[in-house]
Amino acid sequence: MSTRGAEHHHHTVAEWLALPEDARVELIDGEFVEKAAPTFDHGRSQMRTAGTLGGSFDRRTGGPGGLGGWRLGTEVDIVLEGRGYRPDIAGWRRDRVAEAPRARPVTIRPDWLCEIVSESNRAVDTVIKLRRYHQAGVPHYWILDQTDRTLSVYRHTADGYLVALRAEASELVRAEPFDAIELRVGVLLGDDPNDDA
Repeated sequence: MSTRGAEHHHHTVAEWLALPEDARVELIDGEFVEKAAPTFDHGRSQMRTAGTLGGSFDRRTGGPGGLGGWRLGTEVDIVLEGRGYRPDIAGWRRDRVAEAPRARPVTIRPDWLCEIVSESNRAVDTVIKLRRYHQAGVPHYWILDQTDRTLSVYRHTADGYLVALRAEASELVRAEPFDAIELRVGVLLGDDPNDDA
């Protein structure tokens, strides 16, 4: 998982940004941490989730075709408290971020982050990032788990993330902060939207 050598060199954000743009590496606590190799299932889940939420929310509030109010992006390089992340999907509320964050890296804290977990990156997403995203003040964190086929929705509180929702693939849910619409968890995990389960 880690690419840090035996000399225990703490890498910097500048070193992280100097890596090739296609490097699937994050900078967490001074270490380069490789993201899981992309699979078809992971890509499909990322596409389905971003597409489902984007259709309703990734537009200005009151615009045609949806509720609006968000700016959503996939694989965006983000720096929070000296750590470099490339979350699967990130979102910023438009009432807080008036212009789309176009710089690399984005240094504006997201209002929502989503990671799609596979076995090779489970501990990073479910333990390390859970702690660090909370520490950075990210209000909402979703974990889509492809192994146990669940969605876990976390809400920021002063003492840590509170589990606001945990649902299985077959369930139809309202998941904050996008609880204005119903979502089928299986579709977020990459299932065909026309399937019954």
